Amino acid sequence: MTSSQGESAKGQGALRERPVGLVGLGLIGGSLGLDLQAAGLEVRALVHRESTAERARERQLAQHIDTDPAVLQGCGLIVLALPLDRLLEPPAELLAALPPDAVITDVGSVKQPVLKRWQPLHPRFVPSHPMAGTAEAGVEAGLAGLFAGRPWVATPSSSTDPTALALVQELAAVVQAQWLCCEAAAHDRAVALISHMPVLVSAALLEAAEQGGHAAGAEALVRQLASSGFADTSRIGGGNPELGALMARCNREAVLQSIALYRQQLAELETLVEQQAWPALQQRLEHCQALRPEFL
Repeated sequence: MTSSQGESAKGQGALRERPVGLVGLGLIGGSLGLDLQAAGLEVRALVHRESTAERARERQLAQHIDTDPAVLQGCGLIVLALPLDRLLEPPAELLAALPPDAVITDVGSVKQPVLKRWQPLHPRFVPSHPMAGTAEAGVEAGLAGLFAGRPWVATPSSSTDPTALALVQELAAVVQAQWLCCEAAAHDRAVALISHMPVLVSAALLEAAEQGGHAAGAEALVRQLASSGFADTSRIGGGNPELGALMARCNREAVLQSIALYRQQLAELETLVEQQAWPALQQRLEHCQALRPEFL
């Protein structure tokens, strides 16, 4: 975080003065709606389908939910809780409905292309990324408390409005997230290592177990013996396929670099096993045992 960005983020926000708008009520949007209402804020939401709106009203994900973009009028902050592809190709009717004086932020897991796309579209856009989630998606996925204690990363540019940045920081504080600021490129490299590449590694683990079980004629046994360790390491590979593919597509260069680094580490471990270098292998695993708490 630069010193100027740090100072601006300490300013007094005005989140409670006007309604908060949500575009999308999936996992992130729905969870935000629940938390913001619990904190006493008025929440308005725009969704794509009437069936989604009906179910969202039943779940009380916002006080006002509609398929008409006019529902966003009067909002002081609007959160674009959209998939990356829709975020990078926003509908014209959505752009037309965004109040010029509102602060706009997003929740996308890749920041460089989002910043490049949205900075010219709206004068008060702040790219951000709450790093919280589950394997669930859709209108049923939202749950209270999702963001508590989790990082909420903003990636402002030198031209980002300081008061807009402060308002997004206030949003993160209301949902009890941990606020961070960094450059968009640094964010994308980091999430490739700790989020995007692991999705593909986890997927590869699942397919290796499937193919290995089939080759050994033990498909059922492999599944029956899978327990908590396999569940932990395979969880994200069995998550939302659309999200995983979009992350790889929108952060392709950083993901490829991360996979290459992972392949190198795996090859080194493979060599130790081939050479029966058990003390060296144990030393590597001891290093990993000590390293893991630093990431958690």
